[in-house]
Amino acid sequence: MELYGIETNPVPEGAVVGEVTASDGVRLRFARWQPTTRRSVGTVCLFQGRAECIERYFEVIGDLRGRGFAVATVDWRGQGGSGRPLRNRSKGHVDSFDEYDRDMDAFMQQVVLPDCPPPYFALAHSTGGLVCLRSARAGHTRFTRMVLAAPLMGLARKRPSPAMIQAGAALMTAFGLGELDLSRAHNHAIAENVFEDNPFTGDPERFARNAAIYKQLPQVSIGSPTFGWLHAACRAMAEATEPDFAPSIGIPTLVMIGMMDRVVSVGAAEMLAEELRAGALVILPGARHELMMERDAVREQFWAAFDAFVPGSG
Repeated sequence: MELYGIETNPVPEGAVVGEVTASDGVRLRFARWQPTTRRSVGTVCLFQGRAECIERYFEVIGDLRGRGFAVATVDWRGQGGSGRPLRNRSKGHVDSFDEYDRDMDAFMQQVVLPDCPPPYFALAHSTGGLVCLRSARAGHTRFTRMVLAAPLMGLARKRPSPAMIQAGAALMTAFGLGELDLSRAHNHAIAENVFEDNPFTGDPERFARNAAIYKQLPQVSIGSPTFGWLHAACRAMAEATEPDFAPSIGIPTLVMIGMMDRVVSVGAAEMLAEELRAGALVILPGARHELMMERDAVREQFWAAFDAFVPGSG
C-alpha cells in the first residue's frame, strides 16, 4: 500500500501507510501521521465522503497536524486504495452501509486504538458523517467529539425528487440491477475540469487540484455510484431519521454545512443538530458541499468553528 502525490498535491512527509482487513475479508488502505508541532493534543480520525480518497485530503491533514493533532484516515471499501467489490473498478458500490460499519470497526480496532494517541476526535465529510453517526449510536467508537461536514442525512432538493430517486434505486436493485451505475453526470464537472456552476467548491484552484488528482491518479479514483449503492444510502438515511436515532447519540457533535449545498439536504442537517443530545450547528454562507476544500474565506470560518469546538486545537 502507498500514497500517491502529484505536483500540485505532494504526499505529506512522515506518513505511515498500510492496510487492515475488515471482518468480511475486505482490504482497506489507511494512513497516519504525527503532528508537526511539539505538543500533541490527540488524534483526529478523518473520514471521507463517497468517491474520495486519502490523497484529496493532504491539505486538510496538514492543517490538522499544524494544530497539534496526529491524523489517522482510511479509504472506505470500493474507493481510493481499498478493495473494490466489482470487476469494473470504476463503479462505486456497496450492498449495505453495514459494510462501511465493518470498515470503521477494523480501522478503529487495528489502527487508531493501538497506534494513535488519545483523545480521539472524528472529522467526517458527507457519507463519512453518516457512517460516524451509525458507529457512535452502536457504541463502537471512542470519540470525545465529532465534527461532521455536510453529513449525508438527506439528498438536496432536485429533479427528480429525493423520493423518486429512492424509489427508482429500490426498484432497480429489486430487479437485480443494483450493480449498474447511474448517469456519469455527477462526475462530469470533475473529469472535464468544468468549474462553472459545479456543486462542490467555489475555489477554482482547489477544484483544479482535485480534477488533476482525478485525472492523473486513476488507480485511486472512481466514477458514479451504482443503483445498489444509492439504495443502500437511502436505507441508511431513512434509519438515521428515525425518532430514536439522533437522541441516542451522546457524543458532543458539531454539524457544519454550506448554505449553497446542492448535494445533501441543509434542512436534514439542521434537524440532526436539533435532535442530537449534544449537538451544535454552523451554516456557512456562500459555501458549497466540500467545506474543507472551499475558498479561503469559507475555510477560515470552518476552522474557526472547529477550533472553538475541539479542545486543544487552534
